[in-house]
Amino acid sequence: MAAPPIVDLSQLSPDFERDPYPVYAALRAQGPVHRVRSALGLELYLVVGHDACRAAYADPRFSRNWVKSGNIVNIASLDPGQPTLQHMLMADPPDHTRLRRLVTREFTARRMEALAPRIQQITDELLDAMLASPDREADLITSFAFPLPMTVICELLGVPELDRSFFRTWSTLTVAPPDAEAQREGYRRIGDYLVELIGAKRADPGTDILSGLIHTVDEGGDRLSPSELIGMCALLLVAGHETTVNLIGNGVRALHAHPAQLADLRADWGLLDGAVEEILRYDGPVEGSTFRLLLADVEMGGVTIPEGSTAVIVHGDANRDPGRFPEPDTFDIRRDTRGHLAFGHGLHYCIGAPLARLEGRIALRSLLERCPGLRITADEKELSWTPGLLLRGARTLPVSW
Repeated sequence: MAAPPIVDLSQLSPDFERDPYPVYAALRAQGPVHRVRSALGLELYLVVGHDACRAAYADPRFSRNWVKSGNIVNIASLDPGQPTLQHMLMADPPDHTRLRRLVTREFTARRMEALAPRIQQITDELLDAMLASPDREADLITSFAFPLPMTVICELLGVPELDRSFFRTWSTLTVAPPDAEAQREGYRRIGDYLVELIGAKRADPGTDILSGLIHTVDEGGDRLSPSELIGMCALLLVAGHETTVNLIGNGVRALHAHPAQLADLRADWGLLDGAVEEILRYDGPVEGSTFRLLLADVEMGGVTIPEGSTAVIVHGDANRDPGRFPEPDTFDIRRDTRGHLAFGHGLHYCIGAPLARLEGRIALRSLLERCPGLRITADEKELSWTPGLLLRGARTLPVSW
């Protein structure tokens, strides 16, 4: 079967970065698999539609084992021995199973829920500082949406406060790099820092998760290797804040674009859980999966994705599929959102989902309660957006109150 023609995403819509959903919907109407060229020039296969995305997540031929495959250069110009890559998101079973089991011991739902008072305190302190602005204006991302989850995950892992400002730059370089050299630099900086931090935690352990991971040993005597410690900590630090930044920012944008829904939420905070889930479905923080490596030919919808290809499973389109969610482009905080793929699906389902939901609930309620006159002061077309197919969110969000 001949390979399908390559579709240039940026040519399908000049507004793709700001609003990719119409493009995905048009592709979905033609079938579940499309060979595309991204804005960064990468040739990929996109999987769209709710059923196809769930099937791809459950198919072991869609692999994350880039490091052991020797094909890591397909997605990043990195040395396969780079310790920041030695984590569960870069592994398939049985390695993934082993690594996730060791981390789950420290990342329990009970521990996450116990963080609620501290998350509320951090939220209140950040809002105090933001609302003290004499001109009653701020960038919500810089002032609130970024520092909240960054502070939480750094405290959870035991990263000193003075070091946290570096991580925004380094993290951005790894998940949304302008070029390959910048991505290499981001990974190198994170790795070098974590070597020193882990050494300090070995000498003087605390009650934080990183100290726990260093000393965690399972019933069979297994523990994380030095490289795995670096990789796992890097993963938790980056993933532990990037998604929540966009959950908060996208949530504020969605609510203010739908004033009747916002008014309903303000009138009844019992709708808060549903509002967070609808934000995750309607305009979630993760647009597509991390890159998958095809271990064999896979046929979907009459298209064969060849062995060795790179694929992206598009959460954003799965969550806007009318076959699963009636009137999917309507924002409705009372909707039944069960089955959305905002946190992925299957064995790589986001381990931090309970924490992200908790942070989102606390952040949005506190912000809306304390800022009844909050409004976004820039048109969406004026905003700068996170590049690439992985993360979905505005880099800045000017607001006034």
